Amino acid sequence: MRLTEINQRCHDYSSGVWQFEAYGYVPSGTSGACVMQIHNEDGGARATAMMLHVYNGTLRYYSGEAVEDCIYDRWFRLNVVHDLGASTVAVYVDGVSRLAVAVRPSLLHYFKFGVYMQGHDQSERMESRWRNVSVYTKPPSPY
Repeated sequence: MRLTEINQRCHDYSSGVWQFEAYGYVPSGTSGACVMQIHNEDGGARATAMMLHVYNGTLRYYSGEAVEDCIYDRWFRLNVVHDLGASTVAVYVDGVSRLAVAVRPSLLHYFKFGVYMQGHDQSERMESRWRNVSVYTKPPSPY
């Protein structure tokens, strides 16, 4: 199977600007979980370009910088914009810019969301809910 066939079928991407948009909900008590990430191709130097974790009610960039406090028990709109040409990711919560970071380039990327247990501060039960999930793309400029 050719790379372009894989990209069209699975929403893997390697150029342009890509945006993930969805409404998420994290019930209170969920901690030590990744709820959204940009994954790299297998064999990359790092498996992810960006991860959003929940620790004790705060949405964080990996386990560090706070992206949004008081994330529990409410629907929030999450937009994640990955610009491959600029090697940047921007995160918006409810339309407000909350994070802008430089990321390492990789050959392929794809969005993942759900619950993925992390290495510390884990709760016994982890959950996230998602609705109205959309992926948008803007092809790279030919100039």
